[in-house]
Amino acid sequence: MFIDGEHVDADEHYEIISPSTEELVCTAAKGTVEHADRAVEAARRAFESGSWSRQAPEERSRIMRLIADRLGDEADELGELEISANGATIRQAMGFLVGLAAPHFLYFAEQAATYPFESHVPTAPYPTVSSNRIRRDPVGVCAAIVPWNFPLLLGIWKIGPALAAGNSIVVKVDEKTPRSLLRLAEIAHECGVPKGVFSVVTGDGVEVGARLASHPDVDKVAFTGSTAVGREIMRLASGTVKKVSLELGGKGAAVLLDDADLDVAIDGILFGCMLFSGQICESGTRLLVPDAIHDEVVRRLVERAKTIKVGDPMDFETDLGPVVSKRQQERVLGFIEGAKRDGVTVALGGGVPEGPEFEKGFFIEPTILTNVTNDLEIACEETFGPVLCVLRYSSVDEAVQIANQSQYGLTAGVWSTDYERAIEVADRLRAGTIWINTWHAIDPALPFGGYRQSGVGRELGPGALDEYTEAKHVHVDLTTTLDRHIFDAVLSTPPEG
Repeated sequence: MFIDGEHVDADEHYEIISPSTEELVCTAAKGTVEHADRAVEAARRAFESGSWSRQAPEERSRIMRLIADRLGDEADELGELEISANGATIRQAMGFLVGLAAPHFLYFAEQAATYPFESHVPTAPYPTVSSNRIRRDPVGVCAAIVPWNFPLLLGIWKIGPALAAGNSIVVKVDEKTPRSLLRLAEIAHECGVPKGVFSVVTGDGVEVGARLASHPDVDKVAFTGSTAVGREIMRLASGTVKKVSLELGGKGAAVLLDDADLDVAIDGILFGCMLFSGQICESGTRLLVPDAIHDEVVRRLVERAKTIKVGDPMDFETDLGPVVSKRQQERVLGFIEGAKRDGVTVALGGGVPEGPEFEKGFFIEPTILTNVTNDLEIACEETFGPVLCVLRYSSVDEAVQIANQSQYGLTAGVWSTDYERAIEVADRLRAGTIWINTWHAIDPALPFGGYRQSGVGRELGPGALDEYTEAKHVHVDLTTTLDRHIFDAVLSTPPEG
């Protein structure tokens, strides 16, 4: 671990296993509540000292720019740290998991210098003339609980705004993927972030994560992960009424309109579902297809998906790597078996790829399911695997209804050549991000988060620092004489003399 500017070991350790070979990659410290408490104590001490919290925003920005530069310089090494632990393919890691790290961190570095930490507000001269300003102060000590699928990038979505605003932060990494964020903590301190401001702890979620969420000296907790765990985070945080932001599950609906360009849409739909073996909360895993073109769309999806190359994630030619663990593989295959019992048709895949190269590793074939209805478990629950559910609709109104009929509302999409029509449909979809004719288009300058049980608050965008600051109103009364004040609302007798 990395606590208070130092590397810290533990009595127990995790074994980090390669998802593609099942070989031991390394061991990692298994942190405890005591380690979490130590990190929080250091974070509070650093915050109160002002070593970072009272730094000029321009100085914080300068140091954060240095960190962004280092993330770019070390992209290859960071990519290897990610791939070895979560099984992302090298193309996907360098394009998304690690490739977006430096520009996203740079965005928050720029925010540190441009965010309106102080603004003056014009007011009416009633009841008295006054000067009013709004200050945005850092909340204090933040805790970030980060998942295994995009540890570096999703960590940056929390670390970046927390540091830009002047907070201290303790990051709890997933036990399967600690390596890239540990390196980021080292880089940050090498670039000038003071000790105690940014610590990384490991440990089981039910122990260490729960402690951070309920810790009385943590002022804000940010979590990305499952909706079930998000509910528990919210419950634990309520004990001290701390600020909470949650980015949770999704079951993204892609609405294919009858005028879509199928050459573009077929590839785009598979990209939206199969990227990183479907292990992305915002994946487009429900495809809504008009009755009239259903069979043609399924045929073309199956033909195109057969060309997806499954294999070694370190091979640049590989399209689809393994899922992250044996447990995840069994979970996804269990969803597929349940869907078959519910009468769903497996149009493609549905199992483990055949061949000696797949005797080791946690691989799942690209899978396309048809005859799916929106009430089935496979259409309702977040599968987190390379599984596309195809649902029929007979009218656009029905498609919108199906898309919105979900506990989730993280992302959705529309495929159409008629942009006015597509935007009209997009405006009716209840999700935090709607993509038209693409998927996975994440921009750090635009807010990201979900409706309903997909989360609370937004990450990224110009308002990202709002989640990591408290608004303070400072009122200066400019009245110069007693008789012009309104104190006589209580003190009706004039003062003597």
